[in-house]
Amino acid sequence: MKRRAVLAGVGAMALSGCAAERNCDDAASGQETFEWKMVTTWPPNFPGMGTGVIRMAEHIEKASAGRLKIRVYAANELVPAMQVFDTVSRGTVEMGHGAAYYWKGVSEAAQFFTAIPFGMNVLEMNGWLYAGGGLELYRELYENYNLMPFPAGNTGVQMGGWFNREINSIDDLNGLVMRIPGFGGAVLERAGGTAYALAGGEIFTSLQTGVIDATEWVGPYNDMAMGLHEAARYYYYPGWQEPGPALECIINKEAWAQLPVDLQTIVELACATLNDQMTAEFSARNAEQLAVLEEDQSVEIRTFPDDVLVKLREITDELLAELVAKDPQAAKIYASFDAYRKKAQRWSAVSEQAFLRTRDL
Repeated sequence: MKRRAVLAGVGAMALSGCAAERNCDDAASGQETFEWKMVTTWPPNFPGMGTGVIRMAEHIEKASAGRLKIRVYAANELVPAMQVFDTVSRGTVEMGHGAAYYWKGVSEAAQFFTAIPFGMNVLEMNGWLYAGGGLELYRELYENYNLMPFPAGNTGVQMGGWFNREINSIDDLNGLVMRIPGFGGAVLERAGGTAYALAGGEIFTSLQTGVIDATEWVGPYNDMAMGLHEAARYYYYPGWQEPGPALECIINKEAWAQLPVDLQTIVELACATLNDQMTAEFSARNAEQLAVLEEDQSVEIRTFPDDVLVKLREITDELLAELVAKDPQAAKIYASFDAYRKKAQRWSAVSEQAFLRTRDL
């Protein structure tokens, strides 16, 4: 009797302590805890993208009651920005955050999951990924690289970029050296320019010192944080090259398989939350910073001439035709992408576009 009383007392004390720490279920079931590393392509504490990833890691830790802790490393803190994909694929770290078009050297088909020039805006991209079959194709492609991808952020339509020369005709792109990654870079090169896929931390110095003549980055919010308005005069729009660029969280498949279902669900929901919150943040902050730039006498905000955009669209179509002809995986993905885009365009014409025209009357 005395022995049972002692055991009962010990059990009660243990349960009491467990309840105080809010981890009774974990203690009862012996659930494992995990400590992961995440590498990113963004500079340290970079507004919107870098800070968004840190917020996502904090959400995951809180929602899991500390069972999944993620330490975030900015570009070059653990690995260079352009080695994120390979590092996660090998399992050196468990997670990464960046943009799929950075990995075109590994798979040209990956570019469809960030942005294609004259492609889809953020609403349309999310529609394709979440409800139009895009995510299934995304995961099928990344299966080849031992990765599980999730949409995890979008900046919305971007600006066309900063230029140290005027763009009055398509001939002005001939010989232009520009930081522009992904499919947009291939279009620029077909137009006679030279494209570089520089990481964010290298852009300002390259533009300021004349290593490059122009750069696209994101929009007023991030561009001013990088100081790009101090390195170039002409700020062009629209962002033909990135109309709705989706960002990605990638997870090593072995690491993913080790997580119990509840932690997998928390990660999935945290990525979806970041996807929404980042879009909202960029919408608000770009509007604020555009107003600042409009008052800056050293900056000229300009539209690309229509004939330049028409020619860039023609080149885009040529390059897409060449890609799908040589790459069966890209052809499969493009068929889905293009079919969804055409349906979305018809809806956008009588919804978003029609409303915006009405609002501007």
